[in-house]
Order: sequence, then structure tokens, then C-alpha cells
Amino acid sequence: MALHVGIDVGGTFTDAVAVLDDRAVRGKAFSTKDVTTGILGALAVLQERAGMSEEEFYPAVDRFVLGNTIVTNAVDEQKYATVALLTTQGFRDTMRIARSARTDERDPHKMLSPPDIVERSRVIEVAERVDAHGDVLVPLREEAIAAAVDAALATGAEAVAVCLLWSFRNPAHEQAIGRYLREHHPDVPFTLSSSLTPVYREYERMVTTALDAAVKPLVASHFDHLAEELRARGLRTRVQIMQVHGGFLSVEETSKAPISMFNSGPVGGVTGARLLGQQLGRRRVLTADMGGTSLDAAAIMDDEFRLLARAEIGGLPTSLTVVDIETIGAGGGSAAWVDGRGLLRVGPHSTGSTPGPACYGKGGTRPAVTDAALVLGLINPAYYLGGTVELYEDLAREALREHVAEPLGLTEDAAAEGVYRLATSQMANALRKITVNRGHDPREFTLVGFGGACGLFAASIAAEIGVTELVIPRNAAVFSAYGLMHADSVYSAVQTSPWTMQQPAADLDREFQALEQRAQAWFETEGIPEDRRELYREADMKFVGQIFEVTTRLKSGTFTEADKDELRARFIADYETEFGAGTAWTETDILLVNSRVRAVGRSDVQQVRRIAEAGEESHELLRRTILEPATGARTEVDVHRGFAALARAKGPCLLEEPDTTVYVPTGATVELTEAGHFLIRLESSL
Repeated sequence: MALHVGIDVGGTFTDAVAVLDDRAVRGKAFSTKDVTTGILGALAVLQERAGMSEEEFYPAVDRFVLGNTIVTNAVDEQKYATVALLTTQGFRDTMRIARSARTDERDPHKMLSPPDIVERSRVIEVAERVDAHGDVLVPLREEAIAAAVDAALATGAEAVAVCLLWSFRNPAHEQAIGRYLREHHPDVPFTLSSSLTPVYREYERMVTTALDAAVKPLVASHFDHLAEELRARGLRTRVQIMQVHGGFLSVEETSKAPISMFNSGPVGGVTGARLLGQQLGRRRVLTADMGGTSLDAAAIMDDEFRLLARAEIGGLPTSLTVVDIETIGAGGGSAAWVDGRGLLRVGPHSTGSTPGPACYGKGGTRPAVTDAALVLGLINPAYYLGGTVELYEDLAREALREHVAEPLGLTEDAAAEGVYRLATSQMANALRKITVNRGHDPREFTLVGFGGACGLFAASIAAEIGVTELVIPRNAAVFSAYGLMHADSVYSAVQTSPWTMQQPAADLDREFQALEQRAQAWFETEGIPEDRRELYREADMKFVGQIFEVTTRLKSGTFTEADKDELRARFIADYETEFGAGTAWTETDILLVNSRVRAVGRSDVQQVRRIAEAGEESHELLRRTILEPATGARTEVDVHRGFAALARAKGPCLLEEPDTTVYVPTGATVELTEAGHFLIRLESSL
């Protein structure tokens, strides 16, 4: 028996999927502040639905993959461990000078300081200096290290970040500080920039290093608790953690650089959507992952999701490469409110799982998107999460009346409709950002909507951006957890190594060979079989005189003089794909800045043959009156349960699943794919 488990810890719910002998079992529980309790709750649901005792379930798990919000929440809420920063003498204020105080809007009236990771009193200068060539100008002495570390710890720091000038060219001084900390203060976690991100751009490298150090104590405490609880229940396999770049690493590797867990849960959904697109033969896919707290959107083209270099995390630029995911605060728990101008707003703050939306009856008094959907009749209050959670429509109406309807002079129904339509518009704008704003026509895409709340909104979002085909996975409520299990192991080795076409090809090839040696060592450490190993060479390149780079993939194998023209052509093609035809500055030279090797260990995961067989379900037809968001009219609609036994219907109707509800608007059709997913086609607006 093969048993694989995927867990996605969200802001409101913890989702779980088990693949057991080619069949999928899914579970859901409320997330908890300590993370572990929510995970154990979701696992208990899986165990029960798999028909196994605790003594049978945990020892049988042979793959356990986790996406979580520990780092994401810490960054979003700016709740960090107390961290001290050691930096080169004379560069104490690098993080405060930043890239100037202006926002991307370049509005001179918005002179906002960047968020604080390290208090200035905890930035300690170290007497040392390395130049741009890696040559030592001021040697680092043992007494200077001791003085700097003592000063840092005297500030009450729980962790130490070390980012010295030009350390990516010569890491010797940072390594010396690391040895001192390990020897004299073994209980103090620390991060060296030369190990975490050995690339140029001092500010971004410093931010990334400080963020990593600031979340290390938080991650350690959570994972220690989780590991202890899982071991006590008999789990024998390694826990693998999804990373921000789209692959996963073991807990041991992740603990070395926990900042790479940022946004790890949503990455699982993008991975699952790519797999689903491949199965359906759709090469252009938009993803919309709407849970209780946020909506995460991404674009997949030609079976590849977009990676962003220098990702922004917590309002700060970093040197991390991440999956391009657009996130907005629009989920089922997003609060609806009226601002000081008398305008309706939805989000970005969320009511969370506790107290949650008013309709939960847990003491929450602020209306949320879920309250609006309940008042519209889109949610059955007696069948929420399969009837395991009772909802209270009277509380939802009371909250909407007090906080939205009365301030705006509306009825409760009109307030609910307004909340629904505004949330839909905000989510549609997130999808426009990753399509229209980048030169892509959303009408050429299929929308894959998932997350517990997306089924109620996916058709409306699609209609607003012009998409006519959408797919709601049958396991939509736990789809990110499902996708986590199908991700590959990924390791990235990068090094700033400036190179131009005038230099020998052998110089560049030596850089890549050194990175490949690091990647091969990682393959061995992770125990990845030879037949599942893949290496990719990539380079961050730009035209001389430009500031930022575009990433280009090189051909595999030894790089020779004969390959220079092909590399130049590839870069120009990638550049014009990013910025438009004819934008390449071909008259000038090209500078290769960073060399990178991506090591991929392909997963060997069970494929689910079918989410549910039609013969296993009996169709149940109900009727319910709803306020249809698309038309604003009260309409009596069909409500289908056990839709697999019916397989096709026309809108308007609702499909009620145990853990999600799908709204099919007037004029649309819905049918079941061969794999058991819901395929909805909308009327074209053309």
C-alpha cells in the first residue's frame, strides 16, 4: 500500500489530501495559531476517511509534503524574532537608505520608509573590508569578531544576520564570523549572506539575509513541535517543505534558509494547475486560488509558470527567485466595510478562522464575503463543509445591515450583492495584472479556480475578464494540498560571475561546473536516484548600461565558443518576450551577471485515476431561491448533489460538494471531465 499526504496550511483552513492506492481522500480543519494543532486536526479527518486507525495511518505514510504560512504570516504581520545585523564598517544605514523612500508610483508626496526588520540600534559595524575583486583591504581579526558578536547579543538579539560588503566575491570574512558563532554561541541561529544568496546588489542581499535570520527562531519552534507530535504518532518518513521557487526541500535543508518558505502553500496550487492543464491539453492556464484570507493568481504558459527574480516580500525587494503569484486580500473571510469617504470596501484584512465571519457564530460581528454569499443564497447554511459547520444567516444579515447597508442606505440584499460584485471585481483585476498588463489576452486562457471559496466566484471572475472556459477541480477545496504532492525537489545554486561575449567561453563554463558540483552534492544528500535527476543552466543577463536582468536558459552540456551566438539569440528572444518585439538594444554589448544551476529531482507520485466514479454517487436534485449576482434578480435554481451521476447541466444552478459550492450562471453549461472535474463554458461576450 502506497500512502502519500499533502498538507496546505492557510490563513483560515488547513487542507489535507491523501492519495491511497490511486484514490484521493481529502480533509479540512480550521487553522490554528500554533500551526501544529490545525495540521493534526486535518490529518485526523484524513485518517478517519481513509478508514484507518492512528496506529495504522502514520506509519503507512511514505511521502509527506507541507505548504505552510508560518513565514508568510510573520512577514505580512511584521512579527519577527529580534535580530541583529553585522555589516561592514561604514555601511550601517544601507537598509534605511534603501532604494530611496519613494514608492513605485513615484509620488513625491508618498515618502514612506521601508518596513523595519532590524532596529538601527541592533545594526553592528565590523572592522573589515573586501573590495569588488574580492581582495582583502582590511583584515578581519578575531577580537573584532568577538566585539561585534558581543555587541549584537547585548541588544537582546535572538538571531544574527551577517552581510558584509562584496562577500559574494570573497566569503572568507563572513565564514569566519559563522565559525565563531558556532563555536562560542551554538544556540544562536544566524544567516550568512554569502551562503544564502551570493549575488550582487548589497541592499537586496542584506534584506534577504535579515528576513531569513528574523524568521529562523519562529520556524524552528513550530517545526520542533510538529516533528515531535508526528514522531509520537508513528510518522517515519521525512517531512518535505514546499519552497517559494516551485519545488520542495527536506525540513533539514529548509531550516538552513526558511525565508524560502514564503508563500509556499499557493505555489502548490500553481503546481497542481499545471498538471491539470497538461491532463486537459490546455497550454495556457490562469489560476485563481481563493481561500478564507486571500486570492492568489498566476499564469501558466506552455506548461511553465513564470519565475520572478528579485521578488518583493513584505514590501521589500529581495534577491530571491519566486513563482510569480499575484496576491490580494480577497477571500471568504475578507471583511466588508465602509471607509471614511462613504465607499464600500472589501479586504484586505480578514476575519480569519476565529472569530471568523459573523455567520460562524463564534462572536464575530464584522461582515465578510462569506456572509454576503450566504445572504445571496449561494451557500446552504445547513451544508457548509458537508454539514459539519452550521452557519447563521440571521447573524450575517445583522452584520451586513449594521456595517454596510445602513451606512450606505441600502437593503441587506443590495449590500450583499455589492460585497459580492466588489470582491469579484478586485479578483478580476488581479488576473488582469498577470495577463493584460503583461501583453497577454485573457480570452486565450482557461481559468482553473480552486480553494474552498472560489467555486462561488470563478464564473463571475471569468466573465469579467472575458474567459469563456473554466475548470473547477473536484478536489478544489484542498487543491493546493493535492498540488504539493506533485511538485519536484528543486535546489538552486547561484553565483554572481560577470562575463561578456568578449571573454573566453571556458571561463563561463568553469563557473557552471562549480555550481553543478554543488547541485550534485545536494542530489546525494537528498538521496535522489540518478534516473530522476535533471540539471538546468540559467543566466541573468542584460544589455550593458541597463539596471536589471532577464533570465535566459542555456543549452545543456559544455559551453563553447560556438555557443555564444546561440546564447545571444536566446537572450534577445527572452528580452523581447518580456518587454515587447523590437525593444532589444541589440547595438550594445551583453553582460551576463549571475550564473545559476537549477537541480530538479523529479517526483515519483501516484496518479489519481479519478476523484470519484459516477457509479459511486447518486444524484440528488434540490431547489433554492438565490439572488443571482450576474443578473441581480431573485431566481429559483437547481441545486445538484452527487453531480457525477448527472454529468451535465445548464445554468443557473449550484453544485454542492461536501467542502465547496460551485455557482454556474445563466447561459453557462457545466459538465464532468473524464477525470471527474467540473468544466464550465460561458457564453462569449463577442
